[in-house]
Amino acid sequence: MSKRNVDFKEQALKVLEIEANAVSGLAERIDDAFTQACELCLACSGRVIVTGMGKSGHIGGKIAATLASTGTPSFFVHPGEASHGDLGMITQKDTVLAISNSGETAEILTLVPILKRLNVPLIAMTGNQSSSLAGAADVALDVGVTEEACPLNLAPTASTTATLAMGDALAVALLESRGFTKEDFALSHPGGSLGRRLLLRVSDIMHDGSELPVVAVNDSLSTGLLEMSNKGLGMTAVLNPDGTLAGLFTDGDLRRKLDTGIDVAGTTMADVMTPDCRTVKPDTLAAEAVRLLEEHKINGLLVVDDNNQPIGALNVHVLFRAGVM
Repeated sequence: MSKRNVDFKEQALKVLEIEANAVSGLAERIDDAFTQACELCLACSGRVIVTGMGKSGHIGGKIAATLASTGTPSFFVHPGEASHGDLGMITQKDTVLAISNSGETAEILTLVPILKRLNVPLIAMTGNQSSSLAGAADVALDVGVTEEACPLNLAPTASTTATLAMGDALAVALLESRGFTKEDFALSHPGGSLGRRLLLRVSDIMHDGSELPVVAVNDSLSTGLLEMSNKGLGMTAVLNPDGTLAGLFTDGDLRRKLDTGIDVAGTTMADVMTPDCRTVKPDTLAAEAVRLLEEHKINGLLVVDDNNQPIGALNVHVLFRAGVM
């Protein structure tokens, strides 16, 4: 193998052009077969089992993951392993999506008679509509390409890109049909940023119990400052004698009061607190808490129950650590 001088940018542009043409060429093949494939997936009471060998298998794994994360239960089964026991993962309630560019992959064709015996619907995704796989399938989706991006026309490149795009088209069409929402997406992505924004509640991240800064309305300002320092949230709730919220005192309030030359020891919290402060309920979305902070240009919020008694507190630092900001 001898080294050649290659214009890397020119080669890259050629690859992108070939693969773009492969994807755009799929548009004319979105026909009744595609509709039938969607209907089979929607009618499936089990899971959509995706299978494929080699590069097709790698693409199949991604397609299965996309289906599963967008409302269509799905997982990938390796066809070689299926012949040695993993076929037991497939039930009569499932639908199989088999991927093979040639349509003659031996490991997949070995499974076809068993799938037929189980009466499992079979969707083929192949580049050869005259192949054995396409002929055996209930529905065959054409993902054929005129050329691979590989200059030898051997390595699966444009063909795998086209297959991946067809898989995305299938997943998104099903997503729309199911009425899949952002909230549904978040449930399957609890570790992602969207999941955190849509699922995380104030009660999940607030400081409560012994971490909640509280003082009474008749306590001195110095007592309030000590409580703020100990709890480290830059604020404290101020309570009425019956335990309900009277107001809030923050670092910002302190700076403004010190500018007036106030007597820290001789002033009560009732004299310096902000009554009618912004509060949230524990079931409020953390993302909504962020919106309130930004809208009102404040740094913290108290969390109250239905009796207006403080049960928690949070500030921008808490929200930032939670990954919501």
